[in-house]
Amino acid sequence: MISTHLSVVSLRDLTLVQAVRRHGSFNSAARAMHISPSGLSHQVQKVEQALGAPLFERGGRRIVPTAGGQRLLEQIDAVLLAAEHLQQAARAGEVAFGGELRLGVLATLGPYLLPHLIAPFPQHFPEARLSLSEGKPRGLLRRLHEGELDAVLAPPVPAVSGIAMRPLFFEPWEVMLRADHPLASRRTVALEQLDASEATLMTESHADHVLGGGHVQDVSLESLAALVGLRGGYALVPALAHERLASTPNVALAKIKGQAPGREIALYWREASPWHGDLQAFAELLRKLAKQRPGLKLIDET
Repeated sequence: MISTHLSVVSLRDLTLVQAVRRHGSFNSAARAMHISPSGLSHQVQKVEQALGAPLFERGGRRIVPTAGGQRLLEQIDAVLLAAEHLQQAARAGEVAFGGELRLGVLATLGPYLLPHLIAPFPQHFPEARLSLSEGKPRGLLRRLHEGELDAVLAPPVPAVSGIAMRPLFFEPWEVMLRADHPLASRRTVALEQLDASEATLMTESHADHVLGGGHVQDVSLESLAALVGLRGGYALVPALAHERLASTPNVALAKIKGQAPGREIALYWREASPWHGDLQAFAELLRKLAKQRPGLKLIDET
């Protein structure tokens, strides 16, 4: 039986507690949840009193969970996720994805893949809305696990409990050089022709292992192109970005000879999702789109 004290705690109260843990600050969480800091503090205290235990250590620059609070916060996450699944299950079957697919996608993939997805998505999933969030793999998968996203497009990662994965396609890297580079006029370039000391690489490419060195930058592809244009040298960039980057002043693009390095992209979703069939159909749509794009190769499913 649920105690009288706990029965007065609402899902909104638990969501506010979750926001404090996520932001590490009452002020930041209050802004994000559109509530006053004092009101937020009061609601968190209400939950703590109902549970009979403090959830957070107060007084420091950053709010952190207590040892016992960490265990309780994990249970609060489970309660909120179960509530979301209850809502989704009630809507499942009416419209694909319950009416909205919240898709997380790499910031270095989204702007170059999504233009090919926007038109066919409503044709395949009428009345469903596609909501997009960009980010980095670890952050996107965390948000998927916590129920903030319904699916994520990211490189393969080790198996995660409760998360399903379907491989989609392999995207090779291309070489982006400053226009005055000795190799800039070539249509294809061999990796052996490149000097690792001249490389400016994006964080997620891991190309420094392929080239044996390089200067890694945590920037967008447009910023990467600007750096190459200003500093010289070259960068390895994903093939889907070719059309956009080719219009960047003072840079040239070339394909890599032979077996080009690159990245694999997979679709992830929660195993408990009531839209398993819809997500499989969405994966098929993505594979179909990848098959139509030059350079991309479908990953065989085993």
